[in-house]
Amino acid sequence: MPEQFASADLAPRHLSLLSLLLLDGAQTVSELAARLEIAPTTVSLIVGDLSRKGVLVRREDEGDRRRRIVDVEPSVRPTIEEWLSPGARAWRRALAPLTPAEQRMVVDTFLAYETAIAAERG
Repeated sequence: MPEQFASADLAPRHLSLLSLLLLDGAQTVSELAARLEIAPTTVSLIVGDLSRKGVLVRREDEGDRRRRIVDVEPSVRPTIEEWLSPGARAWRRALAPLTPAEQRMVVDTFLAYETAIAAERG
């Protein structure tokens, strides 16, 4: 983890959201929730946490002023990309030979594991 984020207390849920924003670009909280398969309120809490830490920014959607778009703070993007991109490339290579259903099973297994770990920790 880069020194810049050592005190940010980033958890796996933060990294999943950051990776998604790096790979797919800016999105709304609802879009992120659908992609991460978690409640929009949970995503909103994560976004708020990362925004306070200076990692994410929220801005108006230029096409629809009612929508708020979440993105990685431009000043920290290079550091986050350098940190997370090798892992993202490795996951793409590892999952590439699998069918979409098999890829989904791998992702679901890791999500179940993360949920179980959180339950164990209380």
